[in-house]
Formats: sequence, C-alpha cells, structure tokens
Amino acid sequence: MALLTVAGLTLAACGGSDSGGSSSGASTDAVINVDGSEPQNPLIPSATNETGGGNVIDLLFAGLIAYEADGSSKMEVAKSITSDDNKTWTVAINTDWKFSDGTPVTSKSFVDAWNDGALSTNGRLSSYFYYPIKGFDEVQAEKPTTKTLSGLKVVDDATFTIELNQAEADFPARLGYSAFYPLPEAAFKDFEAFGENPVGNGPYKLAKEGAWVHDKEISLAPNTDYKGIRQAKNGGVTFKFYTNLDAAYTDIQAGNLDILKSVPDSALSTFEKDSSIQPFSEPGSVFQSFVIPETAKHFGQNEEGTLRRQAISKAIDRAQVTDKIFSGTRTPAKDFSSPLMPGYSDSIPGNEVLTFDKAAAKDLWAKADAISKWDGNFRIAYNGDGGHDAWVNAVTNQIKNTLGIDAEGKSYPTFAELRTDVTKRTIKTAFRSGWQPDYPSIYNYLAPLYATGAGSNDGDYSSKEFDTLIEKAAAEETEDGRYKLYNEAQAVLMKDLPVIPLWYSNISAAAAKGVDNVSFNWQNLPEYQLATK
Repeated sequence: MALLTVAGLTLAACGGSDSGGSSSGASTDAVINVDGSEPQNPLIPSATNETGGGNVIDLLFAGLIAYEADGSSKMEVAKSITSDDNKTWTVAINTDWKFSDGTPVTSKSFVDAWNDGALSTNGRLSSYFYYPIKGFDEVQAEKPTTKTLSGLKVVDDATFTIELNQAEADFPARLGYSAFYPLPEAAFKDFEAFGENPVGNGPYKLAKEGAWVHDKEISLAPNTDYKGIRQAKNGGVTFKFYTNLDAAYTDIQAGNLDILKSVPDSALSTFEKDSSIQPFSEPGSVFQSFVIPETAKHFGQNEEGTLRRQAISKAIDRAQVTDKIFSGTRTPAKDFSSPLMPGYSDSIPGNEVLTFDKAAAKDLWAKADAISKWDGNFRIAYNGDGGHDAWVNAVTNQIKNTLGIDAEGKSYPTFAELRTDVTKRTIKTAFRSGWQPDYPSIYNYLAPLYATGAGSNDGDYSSKEFDTLIEKAAAEETEDGRYKLYNEAQAVLMKDLPVIPLWYSNISAAAAKGVDNVSFNWQNLPEYQLATK
C-alpha cells in the first residue's frame, strides 16, 4: 500500500523580520495590504491559470493536501490517500470541514468540481490537470460523450476513489494544486455569480459580497471555520492592483503597502540598502522565458522554425541581461525548471543552445533564410504592469544587433489583457512567459506547459517523443528513474525550443517598516497568512 509522500525541497522560508511591531507568531487584527493584479477570469479554481487570480484563490480554498513553505506537504482536507497499485487511489476526507457559507465539504464537493473542470464544453483553463484520470478523453472530446470522469466514484460523504489511466506513483503530490480544490453546491447553480463572489474552505473568505472591486482590489477576511495548517495570523489580506511596479515600490517606501512580492527593475540595485523598507533577497523557483507560437510566420514546427528558434536563443546574452538589468537577482537558465526542484540538472543534453554565440546565431539564421527568406519583424509582447520593459528592450536589442533584423518589444497595459489575447490565440507575436510552480516537482514545469493539448501550452507545441517521455516519467516508481526521464524530455525541448528559456528569478521583495513575520515560500510568494503589523 502506497501512502502519500511528497519530496521536500531544501528551500528554507526566507526572511522573517522584527521591526518593532507584533512579536513573532502573534496574531493581530490588522489587515495586510499586498500587491496583486486584476484576475483574468472569474475566481473559479479550475478556470484560473495566472497568478493575479491564482494567488487569491489559494487563500480562499483548501485542497486534499497543503504545501508548507519549504515545499513539503501535509494532509489538509484529506485524512488519507492510499493505493495498492498506484493506479486506483482511495481518498478519505475529514468530515468536520465547511465552506464559508456553512455547507459541508464532502467527497461530492471534490468529485463534482473535478468533473466540471474536466468537461471540454466548460472551457476551464486547467482541464489538462485531470488527464491522468480514467475517462478524461471522453469528457474532453469536442463533443463529449459523457459529462463525468468514469475514474471518479463517490463511496460516501467521507470517501471517494480515483482510478487513473496508468499507475502514477506521484499523483497524490499534485492534489494540493488549485485545479483539485472542492466547490460548494452554490457554485453549480450560477458559476458567473459564484466567480464574482466565490465561497471557499480556505484560510480566508471574501471580506464581504462585492469585495472584488475590479481593476482596484480584492479584500479578504479570515475564515474562522478553516481547520488547516495555514491559519490566518492577521485581520485579513487586501490585494491592491498595480499597473506599474514603481508606484507599488513608492507605496512600500511610504508605508501605504505592506508587502511587495517583486521589486521593480529600477530598484533592484538599491533596494537591499534602502533604509525605508525591509528588503528580502533569496534564491527562488520561478522560471522565465518567452514563447514563440508555432503559428507565427517562419516559426512553424519544421526545419526552418527550429533553426530560427535556435538562432534567437543563441543571440541572447543572458548573463549580460541578468547582471546589467537585474543586478544579479536573476540566474541564467540551464534547463526548463528551477535549481530548487528535486532532480534538477544543469547538464541537460543540448543546453548549449542557451549560451550566447553571435557567430553561431548568425549562421543558424542564414541556414533558415536559405529555406525561406525572412521578412517582417520580430516582437516580444509583454504586460506593462509587470516591470518587464527593461529586459524586453535589452533582449530584443541583442536579437536585432546579432541577427540584423527589426526586433522590439510590444507592451500590453495589463497582464489580464495580455493573457486574454494569449488564451484566445489572437496574439501574433512572441510573448513573455514565466512559471511559478503549482507543486514542487519538475513534472509541474514540463507537462502543463509543453505536453500536447496541455492547458498552459500557450505556443501549441506538440511532440510525440516528449509526450511519451512525460507519460513514462509519471509512471516511474523510483525518483532516480523519474529524474532521468525528465532530463530526456527536456533534451527534446532543448532541440525544439517551444519557449526560449531566459533565467530563474530570485526572491527580490520588500515589506514596509512595521510589518512583522514576513517570509516567502517555495513559489517565491509571501506566506500571506503569517504577516502581522
């Protein structure tokens, strides 16, 4: 019988402060103001795959397991998750959990939510996460033949079973991700209304109906019915939406904002010595890249497209950008995950394509021109509210100077607007991308982004070789065997470059003076529930 185990990361929670406010571990009634961005979609867990909405949802809901700051996990709503064969899992849940509307959290709350998330006609962005469950192909068909996953069975209010398509030893490790959160019965009566005023079972609830003031803020209050490991130590969390990180940094300096999870480029070289704030700088787990869609002219999945992607990648001097633009707070990428992930390797076959080489880049571009002469321009789209102007300008200048082509950035006002064009596939240019892990595994950096049809596969990449390796890795019982297959899958990506890897982001954050108990977790995010003032 296999019991749920999750490999712990070595990332220690960063920071912790003592600036004269409340003592460590104490609770206060003070509301903590933090930076955020307007969510792209209504606040439905399976409909959200971007951080503006995702960071809020993670405070509103609780799953079967929860991840601690160091990436290890504990049971949350689940009492146990067991299997004799790693293929059929039995989930027993605690029976004393409630949603914030007073209704009970039962087995049906999970099964109904996952069925809703998987059904193709509902168009949930995270539907890919249910693919291992038996019956996924039937509910994901363009014209589904059934509305529910045959692999999910409610035994009673406290028990349900999950039958997978194949044995997957690490499947339970994913069950703390938001796609696997439960939903109350109220959600199924009117999803549109629910998404505006969601009801969850997490450490916080909406401060009141209408607490999401669009394009301004979302206010959360502690949920006194919450029974998990992320108990709120403050009087609430308010996400304030910024369209300019410099303005957020000014608010931190003035004490108008309590925590800023990422300081702007303009402050990276000075924030650690800024006496008006509390600085935080530690290794992080966020992977940064940009996507060149398979549908972009001259960048199809063929020899010409491959040559051009490789040329673009070798035209970028990552070390120069991370040093000059980010003042050493980024580390040039060597793979598609993060050095903090168990099983990470900096020796993926083919990763020399990530090394700046002007002559090789020009040669690759010329070979592509021999197949089909380049015309047009090269643009990298980005959201102007995220502090990306400087690096996009630097990277496109390097591409322009190395390859002798017209290249520059294209700014969108907000992250939500950029994501909408990406989701609708109306974007016609390359665009910035990044990945904040959902759970601590290299698998999470690969399958959701590059597997055929995956929900966050924004470039519509497809490779049978990659898909096969990922499926084998999921079925592999030993960690060493799994890591070996991850590396082989990444070698395929190094050849095809569905995205251009750039760098890993450190935690470069700030808190206002007087804010205590500030720490950051394995996702580079503040442990919002612990902060006090």
